[in-house]
Amino acid sequence: MSGAELSEPLERLLQHPSLWRGRSLAPLATMPSGFAALDAALPGGGWPRTGLIEVLIPRHGIGELSLFLPLLAALSARPEGRWCVFICPPYQLFAPAFAAAGVELSRLLLVRARTGLWSLEQSLRSAACDVAFCWLEQAQPRDLRRLALASEQGAAPAVVFRPERALRESSPAGLRVQLTPLPEGVRVQLVKSRG
Repeated sequence: MSGAELSEPLERLLQHPSLWRGRSLAPLATMPSGFAALDAALPGGGWPRTGLIEVLIPRHGIGELSLFLPLLAALSARPEGRWCVFICPPYQLFAPAFAAAGVELSRLLLVRARTGLWSLEQSLRSAACDVAFCWLEQAQPRDLRRLALASEQGAAPAVVFRPERALRESSPAGLRVQLTPLPEGVRVQLVKSRG
């Protein structure tokens, strides 16, 4: 059988409408970040609606939550809104700053626990939250994978703040960003993204 004899059936097969060729990705469901420049850089034009978002920071309190204030305001204002959960923050959350950004304080839930990983996973699996934030000093890739799966199951993004040294570690996060403090805010560098 010659190559020419194979090319016609193969060509017909390649033209079949039910054949997916892997050239395009499924559209990524996102929520606007509230920052036009950030939305332009993020795949899909905003924060992912589900999955693990890893935010790598040099230290706590550099303004990492300020990136999420517009999202929190939008989610907490929804009439059918669920909880916006904060697990093991390393500092006292400042309610007046949330209120000034338009965040409905009654939709915020603060969790202090010995194990942030377990609390985050349970919050996500409960399907009772719109977004969950957690500060983790250490996490194994298998733990992060469980969080990513719990996020998909509960249909809410998991935002995990980790030390920037975690940049050297592998991660199942669909989105990884690194923050650098600046005098006028923070610089956001896209490290990894799907979409």
